[in-house]
Amino acid sequence: MQLTGARNGRSKTRPEGLAERIYLQLKDDIFCFRLLPGDRFSENEVAERMAVSRTPVRQALFWLEREGYVEVFFRSGWQVRPFDFEYFEQLYDLRIVLELEAVKRLCAAPAASEALLALKQFWIDEPRLEDGQTVSRFDEEFHMTLVAAAGNAEMAKIHRDLTEKIRIIRRLDFTQDARINATYNEHASILLAITQRQTQEAQRQLQDHIAVSKAEVRKITLHMLHQARPENEADSPSF
Repeated sequence: MQLTGARNGRSKTRPEGLAERIYLQLKDDIFCFRLLPGDRFSENEVAERMAVSRTPVRQALFWLEREGYVEVFFRSGWQVRPFDFEYFEQLYDLRIVLELEAVKRLCAAPAASEALLALKQFWIDEPRLEDGQTVSRFDEEFHMTLVAAAGNAEMAKIHRDLTEKIRIIRRLDFTQDARINATYNEHASILLAITQRQTQEAQRQLQDHIAVSKAEVRKITLHMLHQARPENEADSPSF
């Protein structure tokens, strides 16, 4: 596994900022499948690849461990944490509860908010995008905007946190062209139901929409993960 990052010369960034940069880079490598679940590596390998000392690398890795992305084996280095499918399914269940409540509140609002109108413009009025990873980011934004527009800041915060935790799974879903088109169609239909104050219909469509992604979690295989790894070897971590 080869990590992207600085390769020439030692960074002069302050230690805290350096650890944060390494943390963000490693997290991006995990989310973009340059690092796959089960991949093992050492602190020395990361430090050498990024041209830094082991201290900020260790700090960054402990942050990632605390968030559940990696685990440490004190005699044999670090490992990207394997998928815990039951854990992801529980997160999807929580996501459904939050988003159904958000839709209920949006349908009860006296008028569509500017946020909803902006979603309608992107998912219905504008030309469709074709790049899966780009659509994946906008899909996240769609669901987070629905919850945020409902007006409960704490509910939105919880939803943002779980959105990040399931990001790696959702990105796999957008490697298929059929899922990209389905996402556009389903988002458009959900938005129309909300703007027409059809609460039960909007909730039904939203739950069906999320259930499809949830079902895909159990279909994920190691072969799919390797297929998702970027083709450009220069961007593909592989020690």
